[in-house]
Amino acid sequence: MRPTNTRRLGWALSALPVLFLLFDIVIKLMNTAPMVESFTRLGYRSDLGPAIGLLELICLAVYLVPRTSLLGAVLLTGYLGGAVATHLRVGNPLLTHMLFPVYVGALLWGGLLLRDAGVRALVSPRGRAAIA
Repeated sequence: MRPTNTRRLGWALSALPVLFLLFDIVIKLMNTAPMVESFTRLGYRSDLGPAIGLLELICLAVYLVPRTSLLGAVLLTGYLGGAVATHLRVGNPLLTHMLFPVYVGALLWGGLLLRDAGVRALVSPRGRAAIA
């Protein structure tokens, strides 16, 4: 596959989790009733929603800037790991709730791998040998 097509495919793959995260951010920043109910069910104070949404927005912005996308992917992985831990703590279903943030993270990383040759070099055997 040509590099241009690989980058386009990477951006297309990244679009799905980015759109989901944007939707999630808007819900948190607007402090909607479903967000308040969800936070209460998960054991969090609902007034933390906008602050968490802002943190999520910052991480997503770092991910979307090509120069900082690797850092953004790492930050979003940590953020999504907290979501997994939250769902585990309250005993939510495995495939639909606990692993959903893992699915989002996999799409974020998959898109990044396709659109960033530097990240691909980090994970390829030849690239790691060249770095070491």
